[in-house]
Amino acid sequence: MPSIKSVVISCAGIGSRLGLGLTKALVKINGQSLISLQLKMFKDVEDVRIVVGFQANDIIEEVLKYRRDVVFVFNHRYFETKTGTSYYLGARHAYDRTLEWDGDLLVHPDDVRTILNTEGEFICYGDITSDDAVYVQTDEEGRVLRFSRESGDYEWTGPACLKRGNLIYSTQNVYNIFERCLPMRGIKVRAYDIDTYDDYTRVSKIIKDWNL
Repeated sequence: MPSIKSVVISCAGIGSRLGLGLTKALVKINGQSLISLQLKMFKDVEDVRIVVGFQANDIIEEVLKYRRDVVFVFNHRYFETKTGTSYYLGARHAYDRTLEWDGDLLVHPDDVRTILNTEGEFICYGDITSDDAVYVQTDEEGRVLRFSRESGDYEWTGPACLKRGNLIYSTQNVYNIFERCLPMRGIKVRAYDIDTYDDYTRVSKIIKDWNL
């Protein structure tokens, strides 16, 4: 079994920048919904919690096609809050260490296995690919020293793992929760989020070789 016992997937947002009229969890990538691809990655995780808001009923219906022991958590303030709120709501009653996972994120399966079997707290980052990135500055050992909107060595991608005792409520982004815990162990991963239609078409091509 993986070291991480709880995964919180944040799927409450509207996904307006994508322009497909769907919350990102329901977007089809090579014929499969994004949330179904994520659930395949977490089939051996004991406790999966999905935070819903926009199009909640549709997400719940889709998830239950693949797994019926998921805990659904509602972020009723999804119009006015960001992923930090969803992570807090999903993690506060989970196991002691919770893995935060954005609902628009796909990570290479080999890296997912590494993440799930890593002990302790950590932050994942990747090579810079986004036009509007949140940057990560690291030290020579790969530890995350700070987040920045101006410059950095890598791009913040998520996922990230935090002990429940270090969890705080935030209406901002997930990385704002982790800022108070820096420096923290960093793990470089192959991760791709889907914010825009260009991201959608690019990721659809990339994951064809992942055997999902």
